[in-house]
Amino acid sequence: MKKILYPVILGLIISLAFFLRIYKVTSIPPALNWDEVSIGYNAYSILKTGRDEWGVAFPLNFKSYGEYKLPAQIYASIPAIAIFGLNGFGVRITPVIYGILTVLLLYLLVQEAFRKKEISLMSAFLLAVSPWHIQLTRASFESSFALFWIVMGIWLFLKGLKNPKWLTFSMIPFAISVYTYNSARAFVPLFLFSLVIIYWKYFWKVKKWFIAAGLLFTVLMLPLAQMVISGEAAARYKLVSITDEKGLIPRIDERRNNSKLPAIATKLIHNRYTYVSFYFAENYFAHFTPDFLFIHGAGHRQHHVQGVGELYWFQAPFILMGIYFLIKKKDPNLKILAPWLFLAFVPVAMTNDSIPNALRTLNATPVYQILTALGIYYSYKFIKSRKVFYLLIGLSALLFLLNLGVYLTNLFGYYPERYSKDWQYGNKEVVEYIKTNQDKYDLITYSRHYGEPHMFTLFYLNYDPARFQDSANLNRFETFDWVRVLQFDKYYFPDLGDTGTKYQDVVNINPGKKILFIGRPEDFPGELPRLKTIDFLNGERAFDIVESK
Repeated sequence: MKKILYPVILGLIISLAFFLRIYKVTSIPPALNWDEVSIGYNAYSILKTGRDEWGVAFPLNFKSYGEYKLPAQIYASIPAIAIFGLNGFGVRITPVIYGILTVLLLYLLVQEAFRKKEISLMSAFLLAVSPWHIQLTRASFESSFALFWIVMGIWLFLKGLKNPKWLTFSMIPFAISVYTYNSARAFVPLFLFSLVIIYWKYFWKVKKWFIAAGLLFTVLMLPLAQMVISGEAAARYKLVSITDEKGLIPRIDERRNNSKLPAIATKLIHNRYTYVSFYFAENYFAHFTPDFLFIHGAGHRQHHVQGVGELYWFQAPFILMGIYFLIKKKDPNLKILAPWLFLAFVPVAMTNDSIPNALRTLNATPVYQILTALGIYYSYKFIKSRKVFYLLIGLSALLFLLNLGVYLTNLFGYYPERYSKDWQYGNKEVVEYIKTNQDKYDLITYSRHYGEPHMFTLFYLNYDPARFQDSANLNRFETFDWVRVLQFDKYYFPDLGDTGTKYQDVVNINPGKKILFIGRPEDFPGELPRLKTIDFLNGERAFDIVESK
């Protein structure tokens, strides 16, 4: 009976995971953000021309906005875009697919580690319904693709502890993850190094396979050398690093100037090393607080549905019980789970924005689900009174259903309306208007106040990548380590408003041209007729569309 039951349960879990990720995926989150359209358009550009938006053939780093996106997510998006087209579904179906495959991989991983289908099924179910994982697999986030490869790598590594040939195979997904997301570039080498230390005796026994695995990983990492030498590999890190001198040095100087201690003591206390250490520790431990894990979650509204934690309330006691039983039983799997969990928060601790952060710490998510499943399983084994156990499970189930109900109500009800602005809602509607009316105008001026309108224009117009790459008037400029497109074809993207180019300035330098303008209401004279207005989903005005007199 169990031989039939367990596969059926797993099938239901996978089906649930699929539903929670695919339902209304093109409208919740309420819009594609600028990274999603960049990923989609660069995938489209590779598909059509073999080159990215910058005209580089099959790059290993996509320059994009100047932050140099890693390649795996973009290349993985090509098949879906080829099938479904350059649109929201074409971009988001790829993370949905590898999101549900990660649920399946976690089942296989836990089964390989513990050989208990109950633990494996519970772990898979918890990941299937995890707010942390659902949010980041309903949109095209690189971190969830990296997690897919990391879970696969750990699963194959566990198989390699029984059959050493699998050690070599495990290096392939680990290496791919490094080409997927920046956090993985720090986590994977640290994690593999910890495994070398922990399993050194075993590796010595199977040194032929160990050397083969090490050589394979090294060879697969060789293309990174060019990125490191060119500085491309560190481009994104420079934007968010706690070691960034633009922010760090002024803070140190301010504290030194205000200090009343002797000069030597002041320098010993207020210096680069003490500050980096302090910020690292502060950022690291911010991710272990109840507020982040169980109450409010991450503050970044694209990365998390506000109003719930990253984990469900009921998981807290079972996570503690899972840790307790692992230690008490001296379970060998602790050697995998401990470095996996604790190293998952190292990359984010080196960053200076949006702390605590759900996106950069997604690698920790499976560990919490495994610990919860272990806590439930061993509670059943060690609580002698069945009444007590069933009471505990009943209360936990009620808490879970309450928490799940709140989460799903927020996700499918309040979230898109309240946070459409955070998702850069309105750009699609703007470009649809442009597409219908652009032949009437000599110039289309689209304010970049909300982000990168050139990429939304390219994406939603399905603009020919070859034509864009060869555009005679393509005008890019760099500001604060960020690359902006000012103009291509008949499209112009100034920063309209009080501090940038004004409406009248554009009219004056383009005499005789009929110009379409898109910007905020305050960017245009009040007496100008509005051809169309576009609101965020909460009713707040997003864009006004006007034309020159």
